[in-house]
Amino acid sequence: MSLLIAGSIATDHLMTFPGKFSDSLVVDQLDKLSVSFLVEELDVRRGGCAANICFGLGNLGLEPVLVGAVGEDFAEYRSWLQRHRVDCDSVHVSDTRHTARFVCTTDSAHAQIASFYAGAMSEAREIELKPIVDRVGDPDYVLIGPDDPEAMLRHTDECRQRGYRFVSDPSQQLAFGDGELIRPLIDGADLLFSNEYESSLIIQKTGWSHEEVLSRVGTWVVTLGPDGVRIEREGQEPVHVPAVPEVRKVEPTGVGDAFRAGFLAALDWGLPHERAAQLGCLLAVYVVEQVGTQEYTLSRTHFLNRCEAAYGEDAAAEIGEKLRTLRP
Repeated sequence: MSLLIAGSIATDHLMTFPGKFSDSLVVDQLDKLSVSFLVEELDVRRGGCAANICFGLGNLGLEPVLVGAVGEDFAEYRSWLQRHRVDCDSVHVSDTRHTARFVCTTDSAHAQIASFYAGAMSEAREIELKPIVDRVGDPDYVLIGPDDPEAMLRHTDECRQRGYRFVSDPSQQLAFGDGELIRPLIDGADLLFSNEYESSLIIQKTGWSHEEVLSRVGTWVVTLGPDGVRIEREGQEPVHVPAVPEVRKVEPTGVGDAFRAGFLAALDWGLPHERAAQLGCLLAVYVVEQVGTQEYTLSRTHFLNRCEAAYGEDAAAEIGEKLRTLRP
């Protein structure tokens, strides 16, 4: 049995400009804009939703299968993920395009100029899941995260046709997709992940009521930021799990991906949804407390101490029983 995690794989190139962009812009000449900024810092970070989730699962001792498309420049990133227990053997490598890349420059006033290059991500639509399943075994779950829209639809349709349990995590694509895209990505999912704002988008764009969405998915998991998580199932009272208190808040990017990794790991271990949400919140706080989506390390003692402080001895004991691979 395995966890297949399909979605984006990308790198972020983040630069810092010490001045203000506005000082170099002439408002009535913007149609002739041609400017260059000398930046002082360049930070290259590994990212992409699927890769971030796989990194989290690997840190918890699982061996997730990454499903996505990259360029030939993926070699170093591949090695990093493999060192963290991620199976990259089914990643599609483009012959002509680079790995997706986000390039952003931020000035001293926190204004940003950014570009996103999808690159090889557009070839994810060429990936069939069955050969991957033939190689690694029947999946416990297939998570379908934000990616090339055609790839997301293909993976979802294949899961329904072949009877693979799938997790719907449309995330950023909700802002760009219409109902024709979003409805088939959600219908029949064993799990649906969203944050609170995305929940409103789902209802608005699908045209389904809140109750209709619940009737079409097994469980709807809604992250609430500092207010924790809400777990909903049709005909049952919602379950609320509080967030883990932060030591410091540094950078929120990737927090949702870490939560998903923790939640899926717990389900794969056979733990109930409430424990899954607690583990997800616990892993997520490690991301928010530093810069970078894949820069955290886990210590078993520290991890379980934080778990006990937030959720009690029973939660720490039950989760700790599964964390056999963590260093002391």
